Amino acid sequence: MTDTNHKIIIAIDGHSSCGKSTVAREIASKLNYIFIDTGAMYRAVTLYCLRNKLINNGLVDIPKLNTNLDKIKVYFRFNPQTSHNDIWLNGENVEEEIRLLAVSQNVSPVAAVAEVRHLLVALQQEMGKSKGIVMDGRDIGTVVFPDAELKIYMTAQPDVRAKRRYDELIAKGEHVSYDEIKANIIERDRYDENRKESPLRKAADAIVLDNSLMTPEEQLDWVLSQINKL
Repeated sequence: MTDTNHKIIIAIDGHSSCGKSTVAREIASKLNYIFIDTGAMYRAVTLYCLRNKLINNGLVDIPKLNTNLDKIKVYFRFNPQTSHNDIWLNGENVEEEIRLLAVSQNVSPVAAVAEVRHLLVALQQEMGKSKGIVMDGRDIGTVVFPDAELKIYMTAQPDVRAKRRYDELIAKGEHVSYDEIKANIIERDRYDENRKESPLRKAADAIVLDNSLMTPEEQLDWVLSQINKL
């Protein structure tokens, strides 16, 4: 296990709905590190856009969004009931609302806005100054922390990711369509990999974790083994 006096940054990138946040949260708990879900930050900005009609039919009103950026305050607060850090937007806990399908369907175009990425990347880099963090997202190992000591690129087959996401939403009581979720995942992959600003890429020194056929426990053991190799 890593020396507690020599903390590192663990960057986990990869496709949507492949379990990055779940693995990152568990690893942070094991190491007594801070877990930062950067996807939640982009989802919070997307929720702001939806509430303020800054996005319509997948098109973001970028000029208007940019004039509103100084009104968007995104941060994390520890939730003692769950022992996790929840995402807050302008004084409101939005941890549950940002997981809704409406946000998932609109987060990619919002996350592609250069000014939004610059704002959130600066916040993320500030959070990582003291190290001892596990951060997941799309560009952590390539843009946010290119010098991270451990970089992992997670992926899984679209069918597998869609089923996991479908089961998660059904368990929350939402009425969703598996086909709609799968289509959203495929579209998000396409959008994330081809956007101009910080596209999804595997860092040259990242280790690939395809968890299509792995249980959560197997994934955790795999990541811990990579940490032990350090």
